[in-house]
Amino acid sequence: MNSDVGHDQRFFCAALAEAEQGLAEGGVPIGAALVVDGRVVATGRNRRVQQGDPIAHGEMDCLRQAGRRRDYRRATLYTTLSPCMMCAGTIAQFGIPRVVVGENTSFGGNEAFLRSRGVEVLVLDDARCQELMRRFQEEHPDVWAEDIAE
Repeated sequence: MNSDVGHDQRFFCAALAEAEQGLAEGGVPIGAALVVDGRVVATGRNRRVQQGDPIAHGEMDCLRQAGRRRDYRRATLYTTLSPCMMCAGTIAQFGIPRVVVGENTSFGGNEAFLRSRGVEVLVLDDARCQELMRRFQEEHPDVWAEDIAE
């Protein structure tokens, strides 16, 4: 794994672009990118609103886009928001060894769970992600509450 901050920022931009696209579509602005061996193999975004699918979180959409894979040992999953338990469970189940999170102030996620399973978790505290989520939460509080099961 390359934990070089420059590489992380470059790959993270793919996840952020998905989050921005999701917001433009009227959805929850959470994006993800799966990188294997220094190459983006898939991106995805939260499509719960767009598809009426309660489990279409950004990470899940990204993994669906990646298709079947023999293993994830050399993968890093970039996500704009700290993963919920469903997504964290999938990360652990698939054995994804590294997750780079844009921000965890809007939603605390399940970083401790991931770390307890040996997953390296890096939080960027990205101001762009925080602003996207702040704006979305202000404009769509009911959808946000539904998304985090409140």
